[in-house]
Amino acid sequence: MNAEILLIVLSAFVVYSLLSKWVDRTVLTLPMIFMVIGYLLTGPLHANSDPELIHEGKRLLAEITLVLILFTDASHVRFHQLRKSWRIPARMLLIGMPLSIALGTLVAYLINPASGLAMALLTAAVLTPTDAALGQTVCSSPDVPPHLSQTVNVESGLNDGLVLPFVLLGAILASTGMGTSHEGTDTLGMSVFLQLTLGPLAGIVVGWCLAKAMDLAQDYNSMAEPAAGVVFISAAFAAFVLAEYFGGNGFIAAFVAGMVFGNSYRHDIHFISDFMEGAGQLFTMSSFFVFGAFLLPEGLLHLSWRPVVLGLAFLTVVRMLPIYLSLRGTGLAPREKIFLGWFGPRGLASILFTLIMMDEFDIPHEEELLACVSMTVMFSIVLHGLSAMPLVRLMGSKSKASKEQGDTTQ
Repeated sequence: MNAEILLIVLSAFVVYSLLSKWVDRTVLTLPMIFMVIGYLLTGPLHANSDPELIHEGKRLLAEITLVLILFTDASHVRFHQLRKSWRIPARMLLIGMPLSIALGTLVAYLINPASGLAMALLTAAVLTPTDAALGQTVCSSPDVPPHLSQTVNVESGLNDGLVLPFVLLGAILASTGMGTSHEGTDTLGMSVFLQLTLGPLAGIVVGWCLAKAMDLAQDYNSMAEPAAGVVFISAAFAAFVLAEYFGGNGFIAAFVAGMVFGNSYRHDIHFISDFMEGAGQLFTMSSFFVFGAFLLPEGLLHLSWRPVVLGLAFLTVVRMLPIYLSLRGTGLAPREKIFLGWFGPRGLASILFTLIMMDEFDIPHEEELLACVSMTVMFSIVLHGLSAMPLVRLMGSKSKASKEQGDTTQ
């Protein structure tokens, strides 16, 4: 990247930061703005950047950003609140998510049967996990009832790891032409087992140990306040690296570590929010800038009506119908079920899974997969961004009205 382009990018970061309060009052969002800026700079960036460096850099940036967001969001999940409403996220993860993958596989196959059932499964799997970064408006808003914001937070944190077996299965079947040996099946089963067990274990160990170490440092007044941010970053990436080293899922580890850290640390954890409002936000800006500059143009090169229809279907019926059905019997109002179904934004997780699978497997029709993911993420950035604040205010007013009605009845 030459000096002129770098100065433009840095200027965009600075201008957005200076006007961030004003931007928050509009329908524009950070992902929306930086996706557009990245797309506008596509030509100069491609002309002045090393393709190999771009390829390695965009995956690394997505991984770093996702780890930080998962750890940060999870640190605000409180076990005492979750105990009151654990059935809602559990139903969405254990019933709604498999139903979404099944329905998504069917829809993807019917729209493009020539790609085969394995590619349909892979497409559905990478487009199922939701994005914590795009859901931050819902998670952080005081207008959203806690049981809904906690549900969005927990689902976006855990579904990345839970969907991984389906992603791996789809990639293996697609790369081998639907044929897998018994040995391959055994290897896949063991990999899935290790991913889903060692990941949480690594998160628990790292989160608890570093929370207690910080408590001890606070008790003896041995730690300077700015150093708390260093421990926060170290905890997030230590959980990720430890899990990956032993064969676990690093993203599950980061999320679990954040939950354990946030619930074990006895002092104020404002330093986590302080970091994410500064340096953490810089990673988020960069990630969506890279998406707009490099991934979206690649997807648009192979654009047809199929990715457009698939993208809209995955954000609506493929997501919302299974979630609505999974929440039957929970006592939630229909508007709350629709709200939880709609706020399943797609972003970094889908991008990262696609990049990893394309790197590690010889997948046919890669261009179509990239086009589907690019269109879905672009639609999600725009549609969820535009609808976030209006729906958050609506849910807040409805919740307040219901509470007042209940007080009047009493």
